[in-house]
Amino acid sequence: MAVGTPLDQGVGYGIVLGLGFGFALGMILVTFILKRYNSELQTSEMFTTAGRTVKSGLVGSAVVSSWTWAATLLQSSGVCYRYGVSGPFWYASGATVQILLFATLAIELKRRAPNAHTFLEVIKARYGTVAHIVFMVFGLATNILVSLMLVVGGSATVSALTGMHTIAAIYLLPVGVIAYTLVGGLKATILTDWIHTFILLIIIIIFSLTAYASSDRLGSPSAVYDLLVEAAFNHPVEGNAQGSYLTMRSKEGAIFFVINIVGNFGTVFLDNGYYNKAIAASPVHALPGYILGGLSWFAIPWLTATTMGLSALALEGTPAFPTYPNRMSEADVSAGLVLPYAAVALLGKGGAVATLLIVFMAVTSATSSELIAVSSIFTYDLYRTYFKPDASGRRLIYMSHVIVVAYALFISTFSVGLYYAGVSMGYLYLMMGCIISSAVIPATLTLVWKGQNKWAAALSPIFGLAFALIAWLVTARKECGALDVTCTGSNNPMLAGNVVALLSPLILIPIFTLIFGMDNYDWKTMMAIRRGDDHDLAATAGVDLEQTVGGHEETTNEFVEEQSKLMRASKISKWTTVGLTLAFLVVWPFPMYGSSYVFSKPFFTGWVTVGIIWIFCSLGAVGLFPVFEGRMTLVRTFKAIALDLAGKRHVKAIRAENENMAIEGKTASGAETPRTVKEPVKTETGEKAD
Repeated sequence: MAVGTPLDQGVGYGIVLGLGFGFALGMILVTFILKRYNSELQTSEMFTTAGRTVKSGLVGSAVVSSWTWAATLLQSSGVCYRYGVSGPFWYASGATVQILLFATLAIELKRRAPNAHTFLEVIKARYGTVAHIVFMVFGLATNILVSLMLVVGGSATVSALTGMHTIAAIYLLPVGVIAYTLVGGLKATILTDWIHTFILLIIIIIFSLTAYASSDRLGSPSAVYDLLVEAAFNHPVEGNAQGSYLTMRSKEGAIFFVINIVGNFGTVFLDNGYYNKAIAASPVHALPGYILGGLSWFAIPWLTATTMGLSALALEGTPAFPTYPNRMSEADVSAGLVLPYAAVALLGKGGAVATLLIVFMAVTSATSSELIAVSSIFTYDLYRTYFKPDASGRRLIYMSHVIVVAYALFISTFSVGLYYAGVSMGYLYLMMGCIISSAVIPATLTLVWKGQNKWAAALSPIFGLAFALIAWLVTARKECGALDVTCTGSNNPMLAGNVVALLSPLILIPIFTLIFGMDNYDWKTMMAIRRGDDHDLAATAGVDLEQTVGGHEETTNEFVEEQSKLMRASKISKWTTVGLTLAFLVVWPFPMYGSSYVFSKPFFTGWVTVGIIWIFCSLGAVGLFPVFEGRMTLVRTFKAIALDLAGKRHVKAIRAENENMAIEGKTASGAETPRTVKEPVKTETGEKAD
């Protein structure tokens, strides 16, 4: 049955184009202000690394925004609709632990390769050309799969809500993103990430309080609970304890949990966008930024899906639901339409507009991160490495801009092909682990184990991919005798492919180590990675590169101090991230899974209450804390604008004052290591740091 759209096409075009250009104009203004008052020159280093001075609050909000895809909101609500309360938790916990564990890798990257722009530069420095090309293919495959999921899922939702043609949405969604990414680079991406995250959290809070407190259709956890009991009676969930939607014991949910964990390891540990955030963080802020971001992000899919997925189940038997009197089709669920339909049933047109806003925010902020990630790979790992090693800063920025535009056009065109082939966001989400996850363990060991040799690093992802594809397609053929989208996209084939992809290197790496011998890497070549030469851009702008944000070159004493802090953070991160991972994956869910516990009404009320409290904590941590953390910079900048507009102080005097503060170790937009002098400390290799 055809479902009418709750909003006019004009609303779709207004949000997609209007907000897109609004953000672009806003970032142009912010970039101008930062350049005029804070000495932020848009160099190649600034474009790609944001000056390596970003504080933990903004790092946290950037991580949340980058990890909040359209799939985060849409797919999580879909698994809740299918499997009940277990779905949101399996989705959230199975995708939070990667961010938490990545915090350790972020610290190791900053410690071992402080001047890197991409994680692929580290691969090249350690293993050479063959491994570099292999990981470049896997890294770009990750970026392409993530970008496709963003655009395909976002355009399907925009079309379902407004009637805007899907092809138009596919090409127009990235337009505003391209504009502000070109102007401001990674710094603009991180600042818009904060704005997107703030708006997103506010809308999720509105959804949850409407469903569980103020709605005349639901209005309390008790009312939702009663309707879920009725829904389970009418259409029990196969594989769930007592067929209930109110249990963590879900066979299909647990299978999804494994697929989710495996696939998401690939999309974090191989997505250069997350390494970009780590590189952009000031040394002391990388660890708290990622821990803050991971814990804050958990509440987003958990509460969003617990609210919207369960609201869809509770309300689909009422005339307010768009598909009434029918249930949602599997195709609609896979396309990510559970959340928009539930929002319309709860809030009418207001719910449709709110959904459109959060999907737009999710798609554009994560797409911006992917644009920077891909442009930095092409610029530094392909162009500067193999074509023009002596490229100037101006040339590197030019290449970055070209790649941003070209990649956006490529992704939109690819998405059109998937749309006509009938491949949905849900299919891409489940498939990605099969394609990319065989490179996760070799990539991780590159930064944490000196014994991995170059052939183990280069060959295990290739063989792992081959084994994963065989496991996936053979299982599909055995299960249902066909290799169409429906069969290959079902849970068991995807489970087989994902698990083989992630775990096969655990067998392959020891084999290649036995064949080719164990390496004894000394970490020196990673330290030799160099920054871009931006003296030409500084000369043109008439400024001293040393006085620009991120332009300062470290002294020996500063380097030693920084390494000492990173070594301490490395030790803390390993214990913290492993402990939190065990809590999310084992301690919290599995007692309820093993006991087949079906939630009582008071327990369900407590479950929802914890989710709502958590989302408010997330709002404080990544919405309000970045403002508090940057309050001195904000006050100084607004004061400078006021003095400049009033003609009371010339802009050169304002810049000089800010530069003096930078020299004292308090830069205008971040925290650089204070220039204290300490005795040289010994590195891991037993040598004194230079």
